[in-house]
Amino acid sequence: MAAKKSSAQILPKSKAAVSKQAPKQPARVKAAKPPAQAKVAKKPAAAPAKVPGKAVAGSMKAVAEGSKAPSFSLPDEAGAVLSSTTLAGKPYVLYFYPKDDTPGCTKEACDFRDNLRAFNAQKVRVLGVSPDDPKRHAKFKEKYGLTFTLLSDTEKYLIGAYGVWVKKLNYGREYMGVQRSTFLVDKDGKIAKVWLGVRVPGHVEAVLASL
Repeated sequence: MAAKKSSAQILPKSKAAVSKQAPKQPARVKAAKPPAQAKVAKKPAAAPAKVPGKAVAGSMKAVAEGSKAPSFSLPDEAGAVLSSTTLAGKPYVLYFYPKDDTPGCTKEACDFRDNLRAFNAQKVRVLGVSPDDPKRHAKFKEKYGLTFTLLSDTEKYLIGAYGVWVKKLNYGREYMGVQRSTFLVDKDGKIAKVWLGVRVPGHVEAVLASL
């Protein structure tokens, strides 16, 4: 009788070949690296806009007599804007003071109020200017019955243009503030008279005498 064939011999070659081969490991797929983010150069922080009044503090001299009066456009105590263009061809007094409702500033304002008829008779308009906002101006006017315009220069544009934002000394402390000053502007828009470092008593009378 013929010898029995072993099971290995009767297996199909394909299966036998496969049994001898080591199972293939699945291909390793490398995880894709996230795209590199482009480095954005950091821009230096923008410098704050220079405010005319503050930028020239301590460096600009007060406007001189005979020079052209600086132009302006500022809100009054009611929030209405008044510009130098509106005043063209008309003389006016522009007086700068530190703060509403303080002793010296109140006395000066009341002196202008009490002599306003004399200014009106000369057809000269009186304008007060300080860094106070319109609301504070309105309260100041109402409290003392002021009958002339107060302009609000909170950013010190006009104060700086006229050169009256200066370094001050009080009880050994240095600080920046408004130098009490008055300017008479003629109908041609030129500075006719300048009073710097004003002392309140007798000042309004001196302004009237110069008209």
